[in-house]
Amino acid sequence: MNEKPALGDKLHEDQTKADLENHVKLEAGDADLPADNQSELDSHVALPPTHLYKRRWMIVLLFSSYSLCNSFQWIQYGIINNIFMKFYNVGTFTIDWMSMIYMLTYIPFIFPVTWLLDKKGLRVIALVATALNCAGTWIKVASVRHNLFAVTFLGQFCCSFAQVFILGMPSRIASVWFGSEEVSTACAIGVFGNQLGIAIGFLVPPILVPNVEDMDELAHHISVMFYITAGVATLLFVLVVFVFQERPELPPTQAQATARSIPPEQYSYTASILRLLRNRPFILLIITYGLNVGCFYAVGTLLNRMIIEHYPGEEVNAGRIGLTIVIAGMVGSLICGVWLDKTKTYKQTTLAVYFMSLVGMIVYAATLDLGRLWVVFITAGALGFFMTGYLPLGFEFAVELTYPESEGTSSGLLNCSAQVFGIIFTICQGKIIDSFGTLAGNIFLCVFLLIGTIMTGLIKSDLRRQNANLLAKATAGPSDCHNGSLAAPSVVKEAVLDAHALS
Repeated sequence: MNEKPALGDKLHEDQTKADLENHVKLEAGDADLPADNQSELDSHVALPPTHLYKRRWMIVLLFSSYSLCNSFQWIQYGIINNIFMKFYNVGTFTIDWMSMIYMLTYIPFIFPVTWLLDKKGLRVIALVATALNCAGTWIKVASVRHNLFAVTFLGQFCCSFAQVFILGMPSRIASVWFGSEEVSTACAIGVFGNQLGIAIGFLVPPILVPNVEDMDELAHHISVMFYITAGVATLLFVLVVFVFQERPELPPTQAQATARSIPPEQYSYTASILRLLRNRPFILLIITYGLNVGCFYAVGTLLNRMIIEHYPGEEVNAGRIGLTIVIAGMVGSLICGVWLDKTKTYKQTTLAVYFMSLVGMIVYAATLDLGRLWVVFITAGALGFFMTGYLPLGFEFAVELTYPESEGTSSGLLNCSAQVFGIIFTICQGKIIDSFGTLAGNIFLCVFLLIGTIMTGLIKSDLRRQNANLLAKATAGPSDCHNGSLAAPSVVKEAVLDAHALS
């Protein structure tokens, strides 16, 4: 205190009153202290209180829905490639590009889109994604004529461009909206929509577009599929316009609060990319994630060709096998997400799931030509459970390894790697199947999954986001924890700066 001691009772009462008032201020964190005590106060400045809003579930489910609509269109041509080849009078490789365009478009556009995400936020990205997806579906509606393959390709390109604004979003939405005990589950729900869309893409086109000989009837079936897709895409665009929110008023976690407190002028997108590229564990994850997901893209794109080669006339069952792969993967994703939230064993879980993806691929390759379709359903389901279940693991492990860098940037680099390997594997496996058969093509993928498993074992488990949350909790007083507000942000900020330096 800077006031002099009181000599009389009146002054003594005033002093006592002032002491009590200042004590109340001190409890609130805004008492007037002398300069020599200021540093002590600085280490106990409270972060803004955290809060979890019920709206977070609406946000992640809406995202999951428009991700579903977009991913459905990735495989809607490839799963009935023989039918579209006949309708548009084009070759197998041309129809393969209707899936690979999703991968190719992602590679050059991911960096500007992640920059836009960092500058403009989630809502702008969601609006652009749903607008492009909606436009692409209506272009396809106008392409149902034998000589308009270029138009349907343009529509597919618009949808593939929309995907660039979607794939890296699950981990960002999870971090911005969800608590530390549910981020992995939320990320899994975000990925769940993408997987469910692929599953529907495997199942529905063979049902809506049967392999009929009459071209007018075939055009009608294709038109019905395109109109349904366009209607759903339009509804989702309207919902995003009126419902999707940028971020909650209060941050959900101390890690997110600390990330918000970093001044915008201190953030450089280029510097962030360079830090990520110097992060050795993350570089290993980029490669291993690309190998695993690239194999999944190749299997999904070429599934119809592999099944038809051994089981002629089974287009519908080819779609059902694809559905089995993805549905099993969705279950795997959710189980892995809940498991991570409970255990935080990112490295161990990722390695185990990667190894089981390799085992699943070996078993699938060995049983594909046995002539028993029910066996293929079982082995494909086992493969999907682990290979597709790996997707949210990679996202969340990346966020842990790269905190406090932008989740959109780290996810974007992972997906960019997946698209590059997806194109390479799809083209190479397609050529190998044409020349040597499906077994050789699947062995080709097994080799790269083995390499990815070994590299995953070399990744150092540096869980920076978890460490930041634990550090904030460790430096908080009991009352702060009880009120949902953690103290000592200066300590957390130092940890953030240390993480930047280590990158």
